[in-house]
Amino acid sequence: MIGEFHNKIEKIYLTASGGPFRGWNADKLASVTKEQALKHPNWEMGAKITIDSASLMNKGLEVIEAKWLFNLNPEQIDVIVHPQSIIHSLVQFEDGSMKAQMGLPDMKLPIQFALTYPDRLPSNFPRFNFMDYPQLTFEQADKETFKNLDLAYAAMKMEGTAACALNASNEIVVDAFLKNKIKFLDLANINEFVMNETKNILKPNLDDYIQVDAEARRLALSKID
Repeated sequence: MIGEFHNKIEKIYLTASGGPFRGWNADKLASVTKEQALKHPNWEMGAKITIDSASLMNKGLEVIEAKWLFNLNPEQIDVIVHPQSIIHSLVQFEDGSMKAQMGLPDMKLPIQFALTYPDRLPSNFPRFNFMDYPQLTFEQADKETFKNLDLAYAAMKMEGTAACALNASNEIVVDAFLKNKIKFLDLANINEFVMNETKNILKPNLDDYIQVDAEARRLALSKID
């Protein structure tokens, strides 16, 4: 969006690698292990966000962030699966033109730019070579199988404290999954239960957020054996 602040954004696209289980159906996901979920095909991240990536919750949280950071409606934010993880995001303007942020799947460069913005400082990071990636492919995100992404969109539409409840629940269930207390599909199932059962306060203050966060965590823990 840099240099385009005077131009109206029509839509943004966030890209997801699809994680280690891209293309899997629910039956296959039912037997997923923690070790499998922690083997991301493109990125090296901490355990929490790696599990979030495998369940597409990380992309759901990014969708929610984008809504608030850039004052967008849920309909203006789309997620597409891009297995090569070279295009990190796309912005579409009202004339239909698009700009993409491209680079190797490594967070060092965006972190450096965040620290030095608006300047771009020299770096010795590896450079992208088109010949190493002769094909860039895209797929529709499977919200039906990976329900966490769909829950994030639902939370945005509900507004209020729904996203707070979803995030709090997700922190509990990911921790439980990493401790082998629940199955992979339980991640989204418990998140859905918690988001639906937690009172949604439409115009919350800070205390409301704190109380909803605590209640969501309690409800999530109640579903974990």
